[in-house]
Amino acid sequence: MPLSPGGTIYTAYAWGSAMPSAKEIVEQAETLPVEDRLLVVDSLLRTLNPPDAEVDRKWAEVANRRLAELRLGRVTPLPGAEVLTQARERFAR
Repeated sequence: MPLSPGGTIYTAYAWGSAMPSAKEIVEQAETLPVEDRLLVVDSLLRTLNPPDAEVDRKWAEVANRRLAELRLGRVTPLPGAEVLTQARERFAR
């Protein structure tokens, strides 16, 4: 697939032919550098779940509260591997 200097994939679609299939789009996206793939994924996810400023604000409050609890010693951090093990055990039931 020919790429522009900015990483744009040029296909027949760009020149007015039929739109590529989802499979073709995925195959093309897989050839992009990781940063560009992340941009594609983020863009697609935003079409499924548009950003909501109020939800983002609430999540920021939760994150800030949890960070403060951690820094004040009110909670004990767990290693990520332990958290994942507990989650797997809990949802395996």
